[in-house]
Amino acid sequence: MIHCWGVSASFALLQLQSLSESTVIFLKNNFLYRFFHLYFFEDLSRNPVDGFSAGLVDDSNLFEWNVTIIGPPDTLYEGGYFTAIMSFPPNYPNSPPSVRFTSDMWHPNVYPDGRVCISILHAPGDDPNGYELASERWSPVHTVETILLSIISMLSSPNDESPANIDAAKEWRETKEEFKRKVSRIVRRSQESM
Repeated sequence: MIHCWGVSASFALLQLQSLSESTVIFLKNNFLYRFFHLYFFEDLSRNPVDGFSAGLVDDSNLFEWNVTIIGPPDTLYEGGYFTAIMSFPPNYPNSPPSVRFTSDMWHPNVYPDGRVCISILHAPGDDPNGYELASERWSPVHTVETILLSIISMLSSPNDESPANIDAAKEWRETKEEFKRKVSRIVRRSQESM
């Protein structure tokens, strides 16, 4: 039996049998991608990390994950349970996944539709706007864990210099008490929904 980073080839083949035909065709063409992705999913399942949990939206689709991020201690988001969908593109890990909160979120670096805007989720290479260094952007060395830890860090330290949500950034800078009240309501709602 062949082992690759702790994932057996027979386990990977069993997983292939339960997928849709179009997904199997894609994965046969991208077997290394599949192996890496399966490795990261299995690793997170065996070795959970404090602050978040992750699982597949649908067992037959490794490209979409449900994630729950726990609001970090000593922040406005402390105690909240924020759900999101992480979607992986077909050319992952060469391109970054996208992350979109499905629960309410009020944050300068989260678009009103829930999409997360942090440097490591931006396409690799030079920033056409000149705000980020290429070294701050996506790199195939990032994992689900590093992405989610970066989102937890984002919750701790909003970047209002290049916001995704201009209204939240303005409120963060100018009327922080109102910002705190909104976040407190969101945290409370997230707790009630669990």
